[in-house]
Amino acid sequence: MNWGAIAAIYRFEMSRFFRTLMQSFLSPVLSTSLYFVVFGTAIGSRIEQVEGISYGAFIVPGLIMLSVITQSISNASFGIYFPKFIGTIYELLSAPVTFLEIVLGYVGAAATKALFIGTVILCTAALFVDFPIAHPLAMVLFLVLTCLSFALMGFIIGIWAKNFEQLQLVPLLVVTPLVFLGGSFYSITMLPPVWQTITLFNPVVYLISGFRWSFFDAADVPVGLSLLAIAGFTCLCLGVIWWIFRTGWRIRS
Repeated sequence: MNWGAIAAIYRFEMSRFFRTLMQSFLSPVLSTSLYFVVFGTAIGSRIEQVEGISYGAFIVPGLIMLSVITQSISNASFGIYFPKFIGTIYELLSAPVTFLEIVLGYVGAAATKALFIGTVILCTAALFVDFPIAHPLAMVLFLVLTCLSFALMGFIIGIWAKNFEQLQLVPLLVVTPLVFLGGSFYSITMLPPVWQTITLFNPVVYLISGFRWSFFDAADVPVGLSLLAIAGFTCLCLGVIWWIFRTGWRIRS
């Protein structure tokens, strides 16, 4: 394992993040504050509690997941797409670096950035509402696994995209709707039985449910199923990336 190469890629990607640290810090703080104003105040005044939890506290895990998933995808996809766009990816491919080391560098940096954003949102939410963390270690585990798995997905999107429009296509038209429909701001038990069954086909439901369980010890689906879902998704993304580097799909001209 070429740890020096991994560290070089990781440091390069993180340096870009630290150059825009204020924007990276202020954006999640402002967006979280707006969500609390709109959802916590406007809707929260009509829905006081969900499953015995105040609505303001109930939406905290969903807000964190919403930002973490989108940030993981955008950071990883742009990180690998830009070298492909300007042609420097061929220098990387010709270097004595395996596909695993390339993935560890780019995905590790993207996951670190998303983890930072998630921590900022968690601290910001604590200024608005009080909420318990019933299982702190499980919360960290779900957060890290989500950052890694969706950074892997973003890496795949970055390789697949042929232009900047395609880079935003999947996050905007697929991922964001799945997150909003995955129980971010409501419990799926509030839906009619038919829609509850349909919602269970949304993979994001399992991530948000497991993450919310780590806060309130209450979940819409079994926690073991949530862990199995995120582990399966991670393995699927790793398999796709292995195939991409093996075949050179969308990388080699």
